[in-house]
Amino acid sequence: MIDLYFAPTPNGWKPAILLEELGVDYTLKFLNLTKGEQFSDAFRAINPNAKMPAIVDHTAEGGPQAVWESGAILMYLARKFDRFWPTGGARIDWDVTQWMLWQTGNQGPMMGQLSHFANYAPEEHRGYGFKRYKGESERALAVLERRLEDRRFIMGEDYSIVDMQCFPWVFLSKRLGAPLDPFPHVAEWRERIKARPAVKRAIDLGKTASHHGENASNNRVLFNQSADHILRESGE
Repeated sequence: MIDLYFAPTPNGWKPAILLEELGVDYTLKFLNLTKGEQFSDAFRAINPNAKMPAIVDHTAEGGPQAVWESGAILMYLARKFDRFWPTGGARIDWDVTQWMLWQTGNQGPMMGQLSHFANYAPEEHRGYGFKRYKGESERALAVLERRLEDRRFIMGEDYSIVDMQCFPWVFLSKRLGAPLDPFPHVAEWRERIKARPAVKRAIDLGKTASHHGENASNNRVLFNQSADHILRESGE
């Protein structure tokens, strides 16, 4: 059994999407971030960085294995279940690794900062930061646009963990102030992934977190709004 420590944010959605795609049993461990549950001693023992997502794999060889950081979780699960990691030897392995690190070092942080200035920053401090991170977010979207010019998915014709890693921030890009009109290939890719049943189920975890028996009706962790509001604002 795998425990997923989760809240409905782009980073939380990444491993939720993969677990739903895999169709394996997992237990949802909902973290109410507004109450600071991520700072508990019990969770810090799993992730010393005190951020979700994290997993604990109770079936790992040698005993329970904790994995944290969304990219590391996706890579771990793809290797464990031998799915959604493109095949082709060392060159493909390095290409997957590069794109996973690109997302965690470029697209994710830039769009995360855009989210901050779009949704949290006081009005008097919003202008410069919003302009800077909107530009950086659009630069990241342009990287994806070029990559997707002749591919259905980031790694080629097959859907992979790289798509799952990059999708959640793109899913919310219009709401953050970075619409996809200049990036038609990214927009088509977004629609292709958004239509997948497993992706819909993972996003739905943010609305009620009841898919696996948890109650998250009082959670408002993303942009201080409910997940229902997020989905409506994202055109869902």
